[in-house]
Amino acid sequence: MSEARAGGVVVAAKRRHFDVLLDDGASIACLLKGRSMLVACGDRVEVGRVAGGGVIEAIAPRTTLVYRSDAFNEKLIAANATQIAGVVAPDLALDEELVNRWMIAAEAQECRFIVVANKRDLPGFDTLLARLAPVAALGYAVVECAAQDDIAPLVPWLAHQRTVLVGQSGMGKSTIINALAPAAGVRVGDVSLSLRTGRHTTSATTLYRTAALGDDGWVVDSPGMKAFGLAHVAPPALEQAFVELRPLLGHCRFRDCRHDREPGCAITAAVDDGRVAPFRLALLHALQRESASR
Repeated sequence: MSEARAGGVVVAAKRRHFDVLLDDGASIACLLKGRSMLVACGDRVEVGRVAGGGVIEAIAPRTTLVYRSDAFNEKLIAANATQIAGVVAPDLALDEELVNRWMIAAEAQECRFIVVANKRDLPGFDTLLARLAPVAALGYAVVECAAQDDIAPLVPWLAHQRTVLVGQSGMGKSTIINALAPAAGVRVGDVSLSLRTGRHTTSATTLYRTAALGDDGWVVDSPGMKAFGLAHVAPPALEQAFVELRPLLGHCRFRDCRHDREPGCAITAAVDDGRVAPFRLALLHALQRESASR
């Protein structure tokens, strides 16, 4: 690395503007060098200093890249993450397909996935846990907490992990960040009672470090999302991302089985006898169609 360059980590991303925490502890506002480069929070980058700030000139190889995409667009969320934490709460309608999409995104990147069941002090929390039972049955942790009052149950799950918080607006992601790092002062929204939807509060993707997570841990707070497209995940990787399907893959009668109406399909047989939920197979087919649309 030349003397004109400095290394660091991207800690905030909004459109084409980035904040980089340099290895010497300084923070610098950066733009991109060229329009072809795509940068996410968590990226290790090389920065060239210019008048008034810096320019991101290079990105180090990534271990993971969490992002969402459809047939036309993609939105980077975080690089080099080790965990995705989906935040849900009882005062908002639970979108079970969205939770499953987060799960698939994590598996496709070989990240750990957990569900944070927030606001356990509110009415309806037991109903929320019942609806999350199929997630727990697949082997994923469902971590209960009330972030506004006590974040302690969640901290061991975030410690020494590089975590991406995802969720609809109003689920409590920003409250979690404020509980972990009080100095962050992240703006917290409320919930629209008429629409049962969260009011959007986070507009930029931001990375936070705190002593509670260890020297190697951080959390990325992402803007609330109502959709999570996975069109970038190739069909073979999609099949592998469904944990309950892995033991069945390769056991169908036909090598190119689409797991639909083909005779001798091990997966549709597992649906018929209750080992695989019909919803999960339907989601696999929907994601395969999304992948084919790109």
